[in-house]
Amino acid sequence: MGSKWRKAKLALGLNLCVYVPRTLDDSAAPSSERFSDAALLSPKNWDSRPMTPTPSSHGLRLAKSGSKSSKQTCSICLAKMKQGDGHAIFTAECSHSFHFHCISSNVKHGNQLCPVCRAKWKEIPFQAPTLDPLPGRASAGWPQTDALMTMVHRLPPPPRRDLNRRHVSLLQAPEPSVFDDDESLDLQPASSERSSGNKNDAVHNPAKTVEIKTYPEMSAASCSNSYDNFTVLVHIKAAATVARLNPRGNQASLPQLSQTPRAPVDLVTVLDISGSMAGTKLALLKRAMGFVIQNLGSNDRLSVIAFSSTARRLFPLRRMSDTGRQHALQAVNSLVANGGTNIAEGLRKGARVMEDRREKNPVASIILLSDGQDTYTVSGNSGNQPRPNYQLLLPLSIHGGDNAGFQIPVHAFGFGADHDASSMHSISEISGGTFSFIETEAVIQDAFAQCIGGLLSVVVQELQVGVECMHPSVHLGSLKAGSYPSRVMVDARSGFIDVGDLYADEERDFLVSVNVPAEPSRNQTSLLKVRCAYRDPLTKEMATLESEEIKLERPEISGEAIVSIEVDRQRNRFQAAEAMSRARTTAERGDLAGAASILENCRMLLSETVSAKFHDRLCIALDAELKEMQERMASRHVYEASGRAYILSGLSSHSWQRATVRGDSTDGSSLVQSYQTPSMTEMLARSQATFLGSPSTQRLVQPSWSFGSQPKPR
Repeated sequence: MGSKWRKAKLALGLNLCVYVPRTLDDSAAPSSERFSDAALLSPKNWDSRPMTPTPSSHGLRLAKSGSKSSKQTCSICLAKMKQGDGHAIFTAECSHSFHFHCISSNVKHGNQLCPVCRAKWKEIPFQAPTLDPLPGRASAGWPQTDALMTMVHRLPPPPRRDLNRRHVSLLQAPEPSVFDDDESLDLQPASSERSSGNKNDAVHNPAKTVEIKTYPEMSAASCSNSYDNFTVLVHIKAAATVARLNPRGNQASLPQLSQTPRAPVDLVTVLDISGSMAGTKLALLKRAMGFVIQNLGSNDRLSVIAFSSTARRLFPLRRMSDTGRQHALQAVNSLVANGGTNIAEGLRKGARVMEDRREKNPVASIILLSDGQDTYTVSGNSGNQPRPNYQLLLPLSIHGGDNAGFQIPVHAFGFGADHDASSMHSISEISGGTFSFIETEAVIQDAFAQCIGGLLSVVVQELQVGVECMHPSVHLGSLKAGSYPSRVMVDARSGFIDVGDLYADEERDFLVSVNVPAEPSRNQTSLLKVRCAYRDPLTKEMATLESEEIKLERPEISGEAIVSIEVDRQRNRFQAAEAMSRARTTAERGDLAGAASILENCRMLLSETVSAKFHDRLCIALDAELKEMQERMASRHVYEASGRAYILSGLSSHSWQRATVRGDSTDGSSLVQSYQTPSMTEMLARSQATFLGSPSTQRLVQPSWSFGSQPKPR
């Protein structure tokens, strides 16, 4: 028995004594399933005392006054098992109890294992003809075998039994041909959102939503010289419209995010429940989804898609009111792992939910999690080597084809050593989302928390940055914008970058290259002007903002050129991202030594920059990340298991300048914390409060710092 405690503790990384009931037929279930979701998650099972089975005739008995069973909750219908409610209670030989009509319906659909501990029963409950059974949630291929994650705090009271019946029937009912059954928005005032935090009375002011700053690489250049590739940094920052929580407060009693008005979200989660997700993985996925559900507001809407060999919409797009939240938790509770991996079908169904909805919230996003490779849809050949056609995995309605901008971003989470990092990264890249690498099981909830912390704080949409040359002889050379679509007009006098959404406090940095002509008779040269156009997600109105002209001082004799550390810092970031991309391409050709050499050469170049000489934190962090990538190329096995995913998640983060989760690094100088916004950090702190002791929280919840706003070293 002691070995079981140790295995369960290692599985979760918790300092808890977890009691996993010994089944009557331990050899009947795989080892990964003996540690059931409920046994790992339910506080009722965090008792080291063994439980004594209570056998009875076919396991059937009536609840008695004061009995333990009368105080329990049926793990199938989630209703209390009370004395005198007219329903028989079935207690199995493994000691777990259920409403008889619930468990008999469950068994009727082919389940002969305990839904809580997965013990194989010798006595199977049969449906009595005199009972009025509650329709089971199970259907062919979609059985119910996992208890609801009881760790979710402040769960609203269960709905009335008749309402519960209707919802359970809905999960079993055939899917509609058109997903136009989304719940009406019926938007409530922002102040009605559930919150126990202090109110923020700041007035929403669109004019202050975006801030523009510009930094020429040198403040002065000799008027007699010309420059072909003079760099100007364009820095964009979104306003902080979400009130901050007190970081010194008690984490166990963290308030909800502030009542400051924010744009509500339509969120579709596309979840892998293939056979490889069985056991602890599925239990922790349910825990993470419970956290997401509990932290969505009443104006936010959620839909749940689950996929294995096929895909099914378990839950329509519904507002997360108390009732909607309860039903969403029930839908998540219905998940059970089996079958293959059909990512494309899951994405297609998720896209249909977004396409068919009658009404739309201002913000829309898809979260995709998978631990395997799509074995049903990926195809295509290039020469003699079969290469997957990742475009097939993404519906046109998500990425918009050749249209400018993005439709619905897919934030992809590759889980474990066996997922297809290349396809997951491609899916996110094409749609405008991010790719995160979840190497350790315990990081799932924190990864989701960081993602929704951003999605619930969108303050700018459809942002487009335009640059225009002011001097008649100045022309644009290039726009370095990472993964953001950019274009320079034919006359090279103007250019545009499509940025899309910005979270509160989020920053973007772009490098603009121009030529500077010689002007012996002038003491200044006007270079550029920057304009931003964007939509306010609350008012739906378009707004524009314009910077002052960027001018370069032109003395007759210039002194020693002083390079702007802000420009140098961003050059280092682009240089590191380019090295990562080249190293990944080289590694895919099988040349791991060559890939590691590319990363090493980049580290040497960074060490000679102005930023490195001033011990700039971004430069230090980039060096640490490049070193980590080198170590993950030590062998083909290591690269396949984690190196590829680690590099791709790093590329995703730097190319979008948005936080991702990657690997299992505990190095304090790593870039795991880069690009985190305060709202992301707060949601991570909330995740930590609901999952105390999680090693992932020490990795992710650390003081975040802004690379773009660091003061210049003296």
